[in-house]
Amino acid sequence: MREVVLDTETTGLSAKDGDRLVEIGCIELENHLPTGGVYHQYINPTIPMPPEAQKIHGLSDEFLKGKPVFSKIAEAFLEFISDARLIIHNAKFDMSFINAELERCGLNAISIDRTVDTIAVTRKKFPGAPASLNALCRRFNIDNSARTLHGALLDAELLAEVYLELIGGRQPGLVLETNEESDKSFEAVKRKSLAPRPHQPTEGELEKHNGFVQKLQNPLWKIS
Repeated sequence: MREVVLDTETTGLSAKDGDRLVEIGCIELENHLPTGGVYHQYINPTIPMPPEAQKIHGLSDEFLKGKPVFSKIAEAFLEFISDARLIIHNAKFDMSFINAELERCGLNAISIDRTVDTIAVTRKKFPGAPASLNALCRRFNIDNSARTLHGALLDAELLAEVYLELIGGRQPGLVLETNEESDKSFEAVKRKSLAPRPHQPTEGELEKHNGFVQKLQNPLWKIS
C-alpha cells in the first residue's frame, strides 16, 4: 500500500484570502514504512512574505524570489503523489492551499477523501490530549530537536514517524482477535505408549551395592 506523508508551508493562514504556498515536502511510504522516496520543493508565492509567517518557517522574499512558481512544479508534484493516500497533519488546511494552487493552474482539485488527518486520528485515540506535532513527538519519544523552525520536509519526516506510532508502531497489522482462520479447535495428540522402565535392581547391582556398604566406616544407620 503506497501512502505519501505531506506537509506545506505558506504565507499565511487562509488560502481563500489569497495566501500562497511556499514549500511542499513529501515522504513516500510503502506498507506504512518510508521507502526513501522524497519530494521537496520551495515555491515563489509571487506575493510579499508577511513577517509573522517568516518567523514561523524562516523563508524570506529574498530566498524565494528565485524559486519556481507553482504552475512550473505542479506536474512533478502530482506525478509524485499519484493516487497514493495522503497523510497530513490538519489535512483541511494543507489541502485548501494545494487545491487553490491547482485551481489557479486550471487543474482538478484533490479530494479530501484521499487524506488521513493525523490530528483527527490523535483526538480519537487520545481524547483531550495535545495533538500538535511537537506534542506527539514527545508522546512517542521521537527526536524533534532539529525543529527550531517549521519546515515542510522535516515536518513530513517527523509526521511519518508519528503516523507509524499512531497506527500501532512497527506492527500496524497486529490484531489480537480470533477470526475464521485462527479460531480452530485443537485436536488431541495421540502419544505412543512406551513399556515401563524396570526399576528393580538386578542381582549383580545388589551385590555391588552391598560390597560398597561394607566398606563404609561408622555409617549413620549403625549408630545407636
